[in-house]
Amino acid sequence: MPESSVRDAKEQQDNMPNFFPDESERQRLFPVCKSKIFLGHAAVTALPACVADAMCAHVRQSCEMPQEFGDVLRDIKNARRLCAEFIGAEQDEIALLGPTSLGLSLFANGLPWQPGDEVICYAGDYPANVYPWIDLRRRGVIVKLLQPARPGEITPDIVAAALTPKTRLVALASCHFFSGYRIDVDAIGKLLHSRGVLFSLDAIQTLGAFPLSVEHVDFLSADAHKWMLGPVAIGIVYVKRKHFDLCRPTLLGAWNVYSPNFQAQDEVRFVPTAQRYEPGVLNIAGIYGMQTAIAMFLRHGTQKIATRILELTAHLTAGLRERGYEIHSPVAAASASGITTFRREGRSMAELHAKLESAGVVSSLRHDREGRDYLRFSPHFYNTEAELDTSLGLL
Repeated sequence: MPESSVRDAKEQQDNMPNFFPDESERQRLFPVCKSKIFLGHAAVTALPACVADAMCAHVRQSCEMPQEFGDVLRDIKNARRLCAEFIGAEQDEIALLGPTSLGLSLFANGLPWQPGDEVICYAGDYPANVYPWIDLRRRGVIVKLLQPARPGEITPDIVAAALTPKTRLVALASCHFFSGYRIDVDAIGKLLHSRGVLFSLDAIQTLGAFPLSVEHVDFLSADAHKWMLGPVAIGIVYVKRKHFDLCRPTLLGAWNVYSPNFQAQDEVRFVPTAQRYEPGVLNIAGIYGMQTAIAMFLRHGTQKIATRILELTAHLTAGLRERGYEIHSPVAAASASGITTFRREGRSMAELHAKLESAGVVSSLRHDREGRDYLRFSPHFYNTEAELDTSLGLL
């Protein structure tokens, strides 16, 4: 970022969040802040220093001993514990797998579908949470697609209206990647369970930004590389314990099938925990990074982080409106998130995106189904109002 933009951001710094004692500490913990204004957490995050350090430490140790050295299995167990605490699950309900699409595909392919069964999903979701479900058509499953009035605005009433006696499962995202609409996970989950319907959740756009409980969720998948501030290709896959036999693992190997002394047996017998969904060696460096990030969130407090993100969203929304931009994200706290998508008629959002990028502001360029371009800002709890004001000034 040009020196003038960095200086302006620092001079405007009058509301340092109480997560950090001063700006130098914020930059030490999040080195990306030294050179950029990073507003791209709904895409692929930059890593906090502690996450990168944890991953590098494991890689460095792996130069001197096998990658699965003695402490690794203990640390993997601890990672499961932290992931379980993070989402209100039991430790044995956690598989350590990424990306998000892997978990969703395990759910879709592992359930015992019958021709005529119905699945409800949303065609406007991110493709990772669409393709695994519409592919079930080849197995005779009827796929019903929700059609909310606005992108991602899926309410319990919309879901209830789509249910029939043949509905087996509803697959939704906790937050829409384009509009930033955050669904009421608990209300929808309670509704579905009252009807005997399974609930699968793609949680990648809220996990790390907002508290989440799987009390009323049957299956969850979320990679760590967005709001969890973790590395790519590692995440949390959750299967409620009572569904272990219902959702059969479709990837098989020596890690999840009993193989005493590494000898294959005449029958496939799965281990009794969610490890049954992990067929072989894990992304160990990724696990070290993810568990470090989760420990940071638990230390700061997930509700405190959510409150801070909503403060930043409100600040951003007000600034965009003052400048004549159309906001295509919810503003009510119950459904707002860290995602703000916007455009202005007669202006090229692609050109603005390039301008921001050249100034060191990381954002996302997105398009709707009609091909219109939009900008998407997605600040996290460590961003500041000063950074947002600098970005708004560039617009």
